[in-house]
Amino acid sequence: MTTVNVKKTSYNWRVVDIVVAALIAIAGGVIFWAWDQGAAIISIPLDATYPPLTGIIAGGWMIPAVLGALIIRKPGAALFCETVAAASELIMGSQYGTTVLISGVLQGLGAELIFAAFRYKKFNLPTALLAGAGAGLFCGLNDCFLPWGWNIAYEAFDKLTYIIFTTVSGAIIAGALSWLATRGLATTGVLSSFASRKAASEPVFN
Repeated sequence: MTTVNVKKTSYNWRVVDIVVAALIAIAGGVIFWAWDQGAAIISIPLDATYPPLTGIIAGGWMIPAVLGALIIRKPGAALFCETVAAASELIMGSQYGTTVLISGVLQGLGAELIFAAFRYKKFNLPTALLAGAGAGLFCGLNDCFLPWGWNIAYEAFDKLTYIIFTTVSGAIIAGALSWLATRGLATTGVLSSFASRKAASEPVFN
């Protein structure tokens, strides 16, 4: 009788996972800080035209969550990377103050729930888009309904519009761009220690 050994996926975090996740998060903090500066400028004409339009630039603050999960591919990666990135942004000096930490946790959770729904087995383009959208949805809800939200005074329709914009922005900027970045990194060989090392040749939709 032949015994077939089935190799199970390990979800235990290794030292290399922690180190790389931390590097992604710190780099994300720098991206956050730079995005803050650009957003402050871009938001002026958007806000003057129609305030909820500012939601279209929100996706840049969600990149670490999706990118981290696509690379590490283990439970907690999205939440860890997004939260640490937010903490890094705060340390560097964020114009949004300590609220960035709450935003980081919620946005990371929004992406984490999507990967968890697929049991951390799907990392294709649709999953990345959904994860980015999940982060964007939680971002919009945070900004519009929680006591410290920037848009809590919006009318119901404007809140809905803003949330739609943050969700779409998260899907495109954080979801699609992170998926492309992961595939690009995989081709260089730097992901050889991770399950994502074959990301460049994985099916787009399956």
